[in-house]
Amino acid sequence: MDEILNKISICVEFGKINKNSKYPLGLIDQDGAIELTRKALDMKIDPSKILNDGMLDGMKKVGEKFKSNKIFLPEVLIASKAMKGAMELLKPYFQSGEINYKGKVILGTVSGDLHDIGKNIVKMVLEGGGWQVTDLGVNADAEKFLSTVQNNSVKIVGLSALLTTTMQNMEIITKELKSNFKNVQVFIGGAPVSQSFAELINADKYFPDPQTFLDYLNNHFAN
Repeated sequence: MDEILNKISICVEFGKINKNSKYPLGLIDQDGAIELTRKALDMKIDPSKILNDGMLDGMKKVGEKFKSNKIFLPEVLIASKAMKGAMELLKPYFQSGEINYKGKVILGTVSGDLHDIGKNIVKMVLEGGGWQVTDLGVNADAEKFLSTVQNNSVKIVGLSALLTTTMQNMEIITKELKSNFKNVQVFIGGAPVSQSFAELINADKYFPDPQTFLDYLNNHFAN
């Protein structure tokens, strides 16, 4: 059992989606994350074990390497594709309640800002870490965040901004969220922001990279 879970982890880490994938070179013609996950399910391995000891283990290594600049965005993207392909096989187990998400997170690029690359990377890392993410896209205003929190009973919100002109909108959205929902925690990220800015606008914390954010959520909020 440990052998196949380790192989799934390696396939996710290096972006081996399926047997037909030509990447990475060292795994050509070998089973990928999808085939191995199917085999693990056929072996009656607990789906939650496949998720945690296989897929999430691989994505954790991806996040750590990305955080330390050992890999870059293209490698993260292809690892996420491998993870997503294999996760499709586990969807019925999430829906049946046999596997549970660690929690729910709302992400969005704040109003006035149309940049989403950073937010999308955070989304991939969080989903790869076992969190259910509602993505509000770009140019998301306070009303959109408020209604989504209300309708989904979410207590964790991530705000992204890339421009100094739009980072000010984080303060407006944070104020509205804090005024309307006492238990909601607001976290921020993006090139122009910092921990001191988070403190200035009464956000709960700033994260410089996706893996640090994921680690914090796992340590403080995971079910």
